[in-house]
Amino acid sequence: MKLKLLVGAALAPVLAAGAAFAQDADVQGPVTAVEDVIVTGQPAMRNRTDDVVPTLSYDLDYFQRFEPLTVGDALKRVPSVAFLSDVLEYDGVRLRGLDAGYTKILIDGQEVPGSGVDRSFFVDRIPAELIERVEVVRSSSANRSGDALAGTINIVLRDALSIDGGYIRLGALMFPDSDYGRFGGTYGAVWGGEVGPGRLLLGANVQDRRNPKNKYSMRYDEPGGTLDNTEVQTDVRDGTDYAFNASYEVPLAGGMLDLSGVFVRTDRYQDEDSLEYEGGIETEANLSVVNDNDLDIRTDNLSLRGRYEREMFGGETTFKLGYASIDDQQYEFEAESEYLRDSNPFPDEDRFTLDSQRVDIRDEEWKAAIEHKIALSGAMELEFGVQANWKTRDSLVEETPRIRFNVPNAPAPRPTVPDFGPFSPVDGGDATIEENRIDPYVMVSGKSGALRWEAGLRYETTDVTVTDRTVPAAQQVTENDYAELLPSFSLRWRLNDTDRVIFSAARTLRRPNFDRLSPALLEEEVGDSDFLGNPGLQPETAIGFDLGFERRLGRRGVVGINAFYRDITDLIEEVNTGLEGSEGPGTFIYTVDNVGDGKVYGLEFDLSTPLDFIGMDSTGVFLNYSWLDSEITDFAGERRFNGQSDYVLNFGFTQDLPTWGAAFGATYRKQGEAYDRVLAEEVRTTYGADLEVFIEKQIGENVVVRLTGSNLLDSSKDEVFDKFDNVGDQLARDYDEYELETESAGPVYQLVMRVAF
Repeated sequence: MKLKLLVGAALAPVLAAGAAFAQDADVQGPVTAVEDVIVTGQPAMRNRTDDVVPTLSYDLDYFQRFEPLTVGDALKRVPSVAFLSDVLEYDGVRLRGLDAGYTKILIDGQEVPGSGVDRSFFVDRIPAELIERVEVVRSSSANRSGDALAGTINIVLRDALSIDGGYIRLGALMFPDSDYGRFGGTYGAVWGGEVGPGRLLLGANVQDRRNPKNKYSMRYDEPGGTLDNTEVQTDVRDGTDYAFNASYEVPLAGGMLDLSGVFVRTDRYQDEDSLEYEGGIETEANLSVVNDNDLDIRTDNLSLRGRYEREMFGGETTFKLGYASIDDQQYEFEAESEYLRDSNPFPDEDRFTLDSQRVDIRDEEWKAAIEHKIALSGAMELEFGVQANWKTRDSLVEETPRIRFNVPNAPAPRPTVPDFGPFSPVDGGDATIEENRIDPYVMVSGKSGALRWEAGLRYETTDVTVTDRTVPAAQQVTENDYAELLPSFSLRWRLNDTDRVIFSAARTLRRPNFDRLSPALLEEEVGDSDFLGNPGLQPETAIGFDLGFERRLGRRGVVGINAFYRDITDLIEEVNTGLEGSEGPGTFIYTVDNVGDGKVYGLEFDLSTPLDFIGMDSTGVFLNYSWLDSEITDFAGERRFNGQSDYVLNFGFTQDLPTWGAAFGATYRKQGEAYDRVLAEEVRTTYGADLEVFIEKQIGENVVVRLTGSNLLDSSKDEVFDKFDNVGDQLARDYDEYELETESAGPVYQLVMRVAF
């Protein structure tokens, strides 16, 4: 057993000539024996793929030395990937800075459901230890789902051909700035080998997750105005992730059968406690509110996939059947004690409020496909097929009646807090969405001299039925259907042995958010005004172009630059129905409709290379920078797309010391400012920089120990909120509240040992 298994934690299989595009994690050809791999001391670089569609591919080796806990932790080093989460949270991928709903997340080339209303999948639910590689697919192809307006992230998990042998991973995590628990653990094991006539891979992973943060808010009546109050808050997210995966590949009836599955459970407890002070004077005499907000989360993700491939009908036919589900259950309560409602300061409580809510979301998807490839004359290949997807999403959001009572002044006894009443659904909270798709496609690819190309046509049909059990019976069931023709084309031009140009054009779409389809009326959802969903929404569509240049540096390095442009039509935007809202004159009922257009564009640069061309074979460097911009016109004028950072920067290095069996390295990340403008509220968000380092040492032939430190600059997230009672006040800049909030977290250290067997 050689150390390459430990250093990389995953081995890319040797692919047979003519292997299909990795969107389905196709792995053909012989297994790479671990015993044949040795430690070379060479840095891990980005792969230079042969895909015609512009694709960036990163083996786990590229990330592993910094010991990412999740796929989100790994993806933060990838070009154009931004996050708008809390500090040190990397959940919803914002490829090219766009909302997470514009990015398609695939696992082994298959779509996976998420619990969010925007259809996005939180990548921090997948432990990094499960992955073999990550692919960033910048454009679209006819044989993939077209709802990838910003691009696609394909998370390829290890399969039965990835590893011959196994290892055990043991680690400890330390959170020195946490008063809620300073230590955690991470444990895992992977084994792959021959079982019967086929090959089997088994993996398991358990890891603690903790993110202790501090928040501080200052609230004014308007910018530059009077300080109304300050809030001091602690926010601790504590939990454990459990993951199991298996893959079995076996010859069957002249073809190859591949069965695989992955299960991930996230147990998380979020504890937010805050103290609010009148006038910003932080003494007991000015303590006005004490708040305790707790949230329990248990999320189960399951994905099962069967694939059978064999030669028939003059070509190669593939049958696919898959099942994926997410089961998200949450329970939240919030207790609030108010002081200073009279002249008596703390500890004389004046009013107590208690709320509780529970969420149960289950999303199931069945998928099936039949695909066929056949060789044509002139080095061309024809691929055609039909893909089907049947989704059912059941959502139940319930709350209990609010408990609120006034507390008499001491020495009178404080009233006993009554038990919670029965749970009942909130407006729009008890619903089922059924979405059925049948998507035929055809694609022709070929090569001629220095050119390789691919052209395809996909026809996506969608039937949607929304059942909302919180509205009157006559309105409970609504139906909608639409179909879109999605052409795509990609061209790769090899200029010489080192340089190539890649061009792509494609039409893509984004389906409406689930919460926008509900016909329920939500009172005071938009400031003092109400909101009503629109079950008849059509998808947003876009025509997009990518043009890139790539050059090989030395033996393994690569540098590239890519320009992209998306012209988006039928944007879903809020509109005023003109109807009076529930709060009377001056308030309205708002809804959403397909009314807008927008543009998204930018430049992406990435460099990943060992310095072997200057004689430094053991030194690797990487740098990627993405300049991102967009244009959209809303109710208040022109702005960027909500939440789009104006840039993303990553750079770092790794240094191997082969003589000592050691290595070290560092990476630095910075994300630009983002701006959001919605009805009655605006937010500007900035992030501090993130610095990570690692040191590793080989012990003997089968043990590696690695120490990593992340967030060494104590990164912060800073937000500015402009809040208004209604849209009229927003346009007139008549403030309800102006808030400055900062959120910070301390460093995290990991000590990890891998032992091969």
